[in-house]
Amino acid sequence: MTGFNYVGSGPYCYANAFAMMFGAASPSVSVIEFAMSSPFGMQLVGGSLPFFDPYGWDPEKGFAAALAALGWTSEASSGGGEAVALARLKAALAQGPVWIGPVEMGHLRHQPGMRGPIEADHFVVVLAIEDGRVLMHDPQGYPYAELPLADFMAAWQAATLIYGTAYSMRTAFRRVAERTELEMLEASLPAARRWLAMTDTGDMPGGSLGNGTAAERLAHMIEPGCDDGLRGHLIHFAVRVGARRVNDAATGLERIGRIDAARIAARQARLIGALQHPLVVGDDARAATVLRALAPTYDELLAVL
Repeated sequence: MTGFNYVGSGPYCYANAFAMMFGAASPSVSVIEFAMSSPFGMQLVGGSLPFFDPYGWDPEKGFAAALAALGWTSEASSGGGEAVALARLKAALAQGPVWIGPVEMGHLRHQPGMRGPIEADHFVVVLAIEDGRVLMHDPQGYPYAELPLADFMAAWQAATLIYGTAYSMRTAFRRVAERTELEMLEASLPAARRWLAMTDTGDMPGGSLGNGTAAERLAHMIEPGCDDGLRGHLIHFAVRVGARRVNDAATGLERIGRIDAARIAARQARLIGALQHPLVVGDDARAATVLRALAPTYDELLAVL
């Protein structure tokens, strides 16, 4: 069976933020996510932190290739001190909304339960700065959210994240090529293959593992009993976003006639999604069995792509 399209909530912050900036010409968020190459692989960063996305990948590494495949361009800027960054943001807002991120989600105190850094990245669209407050569309589920400027600047500094440059933003979004969604998916395949083959690894911490080896190692880690921090990361973020991303890859691959690849990706998505219940209820042996079934699918997918 190939993938069945999923529509619903989930941590798709940068894809949703891009869709807002693209406006009426935006492709679906599933196509944006496909173009980011995020579904094509697995990594265990430093041998301990799992993500169901490619080895060596982070969102910033996918932006340029994704925009090119989608037929869009934008101007990126980052760095500088707080005062310089704020002045840059205010100047950009005079021309329209601004795409912002990564930011530290724990400083976004309009979200219930956020009281300080949680080492979680996020992306938002800032609409205005008024009376010492930032007005934004937060794709976590908070349109027109307001946040005190001090909290926003602390979030935007991104000091507690494992990737990202402080005060990063994108402006001047412009469509440079009119493409159908099918053409966008096809244009995204070369980058997907490179990431799945683990050729764009960058500077990974020692002990990092990718694809099947990462899945096998994670199974070994959780089988005797998953620790609370790892369990929380998996059930609140990594499994949810991973299953959705890979399912989007399956439906996208099917749309462009890559049926064998679509079947493998659909099996991956189902296996990743199947981790949620056993991890929530503490059936860690079952979760380990699922991960071992997932491990060989990365080589299988690469072979057919």
